[in-house]
Amino acid sequence: MTSAHKLINPATLAPPLGFSHAAVAAPGRTVYLGGQTAHGSTGLIQGTDIVEQFDAAAANVVTALKAAGGEPEDLVSMQIFVTDADAYKGATHELREVYRKHFGRHYPALALFEVVGLYDPQAYVELMCIAVIPDHRPEYEALPINGGL
Repeated sequence: MTSAHKLINPATLAPPLGFSHAAVAAPGRTVYLGGQTAHGSTGLIQGTDIVEQFDAAAANVVTALKAAGGEPEDLVSMQIFVTDADAYKGATHELREVYRKHFGRHYPALALFEVVGLYDPQAYVELMCIAVIPDHRPEYEALPINGGL
């Protein structure tokens, strides 16, 4: 999975684990994805724990993004809202696998927020993303892991 966007991780900052410090979007169309929870097509929450719900929410992000003409590698920003940060941290290994299932090893600028609650009280996680669909998709080019503009 190759992105037209340049992900920036300066060597002078702590090494990122599962995110990028900054993302420079290639020219293209910006897509603002509404918050996606684990709601299935019936409108009911799918999953009984944070891992199952993250899986469903991530699938919803990809579905909405593809409907807009984008791909997971077009994501430049992701905000993760959880009702229990300790449960999220405790499931890091499982969540990493679920993340890679939907988004590969593409890590946009990312932040995690613990919130008191979400709109649906049965929801444990909500993903809010921004993507930029590039005007042109590059052929494979290796980008440095650390570097600046």
